[in-house]
Amino acid sequence: MAPTSYQAPHKGDADHNQTYSQSTGSAMSSQQSTVGDILSGKGQDVIAVRPGDSIADVATLLSGKKIGAVVVRDQTGAMVGILSERDIVNQLAKTPGSTLSLRAQDLMTTGIQTCAPSEILTAILKRMTEGRFRHLPVMDDGQLIGLVSIGDVVKHRLIELEYEALKMKQMIVG
Repeated sequence: MAPTSYQAPHKGDADHNQTYSQSTGSAMSSQQSTVGDILSGKGQDVIAVRPGDSIADVATLLSGKKIGAVVVRDQTGAMVGILSERDIVNQLAKTPGSTLSLRAQDLMTTGIQTCAPSEILTAILKRMTEGRFRHLPVMDDGQLIGLVSIGDVVKHRLIELEYEALKMKQMIVG
């Protein structure tokens, strides 16, 4: 039995081959979020240390700023590495009692992966998950313009998904 709101086509009605039903794609923005969208809300501040800074100082900075990683820059300001709390903890497990006197250059990760502000968040999330790293420097025209964490990406995606769910509810309700 058809719903009471259904009315069968009548002779002379317009062509019914075309559908007007909504899909998730038609209701949502077709534009996918990018790294630049995160930076526009978060800002472009990048906390950096020098290669010769002690791990004790870096750990104090990480704790004080409530961040998980810092960029390591040389005297010219060029990015030469990234140092995360995970790097420090791994070294602490290997050499307890002697880690804090080491230097940032001793533990930093070199050969850093970076991203551009135009990159799509879902692709960045996949790269970070597969590469098992949580921080990604953002480069634009060879310049470091920000740092995004996996937490930033997940938070942004959750907000988007909540918005999309709301829009779908609005479509269903009318």
